[in-house]
Amino acid sequence: MGSIDTFDTFDEGELTVLVTGFGPFKQEYPINPSWEIAKSLPEYLPLNRVKDPAHRSSSKFPRVRLVVPPAPVRVNYEVVRELVPSFWDKTEPKVDFVLHIGMAGPADVYSMERRGHRDGYKMKDVDGNFLNDEERHEREGDKWIWHDMPEELVTNLDVADIYKRWVDKIPKYANVRISEDPGRYLCDFIYFSSLAHLYKQQRPRKVLFLHVPAIGSKEMLRTGTELATQLIKSIIESELNKKESVGEL
Repeated sequence: MGSIDTFDTFDEGELTVLVTGFGPFKQEYPINPSWEIAKSLPEYLPLNRVKDPAHRSSSKFPRVRLVVPPAPVRVNYEVVRELVPSFWDKTEPKVDFVLHIGMAGPADVYSMERRGHRDGYKMKDVDGNFLNDEERHEREGDKWIWHDMPEELVTNLDVADIYKRWVDKIPKYANVRISEDPGRYLCDFIYFSSLAHLYKQQRPRKVLFLHVPAIGSKEMLRTGTELATQLIKSIIESELNKKESVGEL
């Protein structure tokens, strides 16, 4: 019952959320907080009753399994390009949602990203390689992996609704926001890679990217893990509400 398409009710079904994080980023960040957060998540979200302001009744959360790959994603363009399809097509149980996590920098802010970009990747990855997709596109023509793909793709998740629910669940001191620019580096690249993979397969783009700050203490790690957990809860709650409203997920 891992797929949304295969179970009849949320009370009996189980959803699977894949959560990824990145590995070391150059010498400045030998420990990437995105991976520390991902691997600190529980195996299952706590079962609870979800009070939706649009309904007087409560709807019960399904069992939500959190799957984290055995290793962080290397900050390398080709590694990401090869890995992303396997996240969606080969993970067992079958994945319903993906949350990619990446580090934004020292600023103490957590950003939900709405869109990813196809072009504009000018920085080298950790192995000193450029993406060089413009040259690859010219050389490969219509065989290029993202040929005829839009320059931007947005998630099919309701970002505004998820954000409202997220803010309601987290401490008031937490600095969170919606962002429209993941930065045209590996964070943007993995997000667009997921969005593009689903777009090509004509599947709902049920993927989100979370930018987290550099984390320098155990307390900050606990905060980051809690914020990521509450974000996943907010995603599921938003999709539950959508299912109740339109009859499908």
